[in-house]
Amino acid sequence: MTALQRREQLIAVGRSLFAAKGFEAVSVEEIAATAKVSKPIVYEHFGGKEGLYAVVVDREMQTLTGAMMETLAEPAQGSRQIVENAAMAFLNYIEEHTEGFQVLSRDRPTTDPSGSFNSLLGDVSVRVEDLLVRAFKRHKIPAKGVPYYAQMLVGLMVFTGQYWATHRKMSKEQLAAYIVNLAWNGLSRMEAKPELRYVGGGDHGDHGERPSGGERQDRSHSDTEISPDGNADIAE
Repeated sequence: MTALQRREQLIAVGRSLFAAKGFEAVSVEEIAATAKVSKPIVYEHFGGKEGLYAVVVDREMQTLTGAMMETLAEPAQGSRQIVENAAMAFLNYIEEHTEGFQVLSRDRPTTDPSGSFNSLLGDVSVRVEDLLVRAFKRHKIPAKGVPYYAQMLVGLMVFTGQYWATHRKMSKEQLAAYIVNLAWNGLSRMEAKPELRYVGGGDHGDHGERPSGGERQDRSHSDTEISPDGNADIAE
């Protein structure tokens, strides 16, 4: 086995062990034993388990970042297509790189200063913000809530993906449809001035409810629906 082949073997072994047990529970001894090499070989290639872990995380980050950013950067897509493609890109990564995703989504070791997965989610959220700002301006919705909406959309996808990674009772296509159903239909009925109707909103009538006529009037003035093509109604 060449030095390059040995390095790739150790990376594969490390990825599997870190995915199964987490960084703290894996030792250099276990890595060496699983790869059927001596401990000095591990140190020679990576300097220790920290170095091996860093390489594993870096590779997975590059793979996932490339997939997500490519999807979010395609300008010709309509808004719904972007949501669908982003959901599928993320679920494709989980399906094809299950161990890598488990490594990324586990708690970071105390020695890792990068917060790698969180950094990636932050980058994705910024791209989503850019998309939302344009859509909000087009439909005259105040943009001050955009950073929060972006975090909500990214969180919806990430936490759903984490659950699916260990509970695969449906196909990725069906799950992507579920994600899009909730995210897109929520976006399609965005209110320009959202408010609580039953909590902390003052007296809205008996049992905290507004009179039906007032509610209809409020919705007719405040509901603004975001369309990928500039149309008023985007629900499909």
